[in-house]
Parts: sequence; C-alpha cells; structure tokens
Amino acid sequence: MQRAFFLVLFIAAAFVWLSSGSLPAVVASHFGPGGTANGFMGKGMYTALMIALVVGVPALVASTTRLVRALPPQMINLPNRHYWLAPERRDATLDALASLSLRFATALAVFLCFMHWLVVRAHAVQPPRLPEGLFFVGLAAFGLVTLAWLFLLFRRFGRIR
Repeated sequence: MQRAFFLVLFIAAAFVWLSSGSLPAVVASHFGPGGTANGFMGKGMYTALMIALVVGVPALVASTTRLVRALPPQMINLPNRHYWLAPERRDATLDALASLSLRFATALAVFLCFMHWLVVRAHAVQPPRLPEGLFFVGLAAFGLVTLAWLFLLFRRFGRIR
C-alpha cells in the first residue's frame, strides 16, 4: 500500500505541474465570497506551492504513524488504548493505524488536486472566478470521506474484540 501511496503522490505532483502550464503569469490563488479572486501570486510560486502542498501535506499525514511507533502508549490518543497497545497487539494496531493514515493521506492528495483543478478552471474566464458550486461539492465529498474514515477508525478500535 505504501508503494501505491508514493505513486499517488508522484501522479499528484505531475498533475499540478502539467496542468499549471495553462495558467497566466499572475495566478489568482485565493478566492472570496462569490468565487471572486482576492489574492494573487506568480505562476512559478503558485506551482511550487501547490506541488509542495499536494505532496507534503499528505506525506506528513502518512508519516505520523512513524512518530506514533516511538511514543509511549500513554501519549497515544486511541479508544481503548491499553487494550490495543498491549505488547501482544501493539504491532498489529500500529500497522492498522498506518494503513488508515495512508488511506486518509491519499484522499487528502486527491482533494488538494481537485482544489488546484478548480483554480485552473477559474482562469478559464476573465476575471478569474472560482466555480463555487464545484468547490462546495468537493468540500462536501471530502467531508464525507473524512466521516467514513472516522467511522472505519472507530469501528476498528472503538470496542475491544
């Protein structure tokens, strides 16, 4: 699963790089109510920032489980942690958390690519205008994915087996 995650990050970075080619020299990078552009930056800076975000933020989320492996059990916030982090279950628990983290990090990378795509699409009109309807649909979809992820987390660790 880790290889698939790295492939997703590579594809996300390539998507941002390739799709940024159509952007103007000055990119509307922030939008207010009504989708109106109210923040701008150079194309190179925007592209570098978006690549850093679509790769860095999901990688940070995915790497947190490495930190958790080094923490003492009392510092890990997990339902029924004394049961799940008992020596005989600790490795399986941490592997399950790593898998769940990779899934959420993958969803986050896809969401960030979607947000970038909306910025690219906003520049199809002049002046640039973010398609708010699509923004809210994407935000709602990511919210539902997050809720589903939380459901899986609590289903896996919420009760003692």
